[in-house]
Amino acid sequence: MHKIVALFFVLPVVLSCGNTSEKVYMKNLDGAWNKKSEQNFDFKVNDSQHPKNIIFVVRNNNEYPYSNIRLIVNFSEVKSKKKSTDTLNYILAKPNGEWLGKGFGDTKEIMFQYKLNYKFPENGDYKIGIIQAMRTDNLKGIEDIGVKIESAKP
Repeated sequence: MHKIVALFFVLPVVLSCGNTSEKVYMKNLDGAWNKKSEQNFDFKVNDSQHPKNIIFVVRNNNEYPYSNIRLIVNFSEVKSKKKSTDTLNYILAKPNGEWLGKGFGDTKEIMFQYKLNYKFPENGDYKIGIIQAMRTDNLKGIEDIGVKIESAKP
């Protein structure tokens, strides 16, 4: 019996270690995101010759009062100090109020495409900063925000 229980804990860890072409960076927001609080994600690119997909991960709960989320994204290359800013709008719920994300209980997770088949200009350090751009100073119902970087499929 103990071997079966141990298998349930060890197997997911072993399976998750196999895919090295994917990295996920998450920040916990404790259910509220202040408008002035930029969430920063620093990462290193070692294989710029291979295109990547950059995807945002949002985890919200039932306290989130809107069907969409607006984000201001600051994308920068640390070495060259090149910076670009995008204002994005993503839909979190259907018109009837049903969340589009997946998950059990009150928390739903949804992924949004930011850059697909993006070819980083060179190997090095990069930074993505995300600011919520909704009309409230403290945005309730957002539990986590994250960035997923994966190898693009050929």
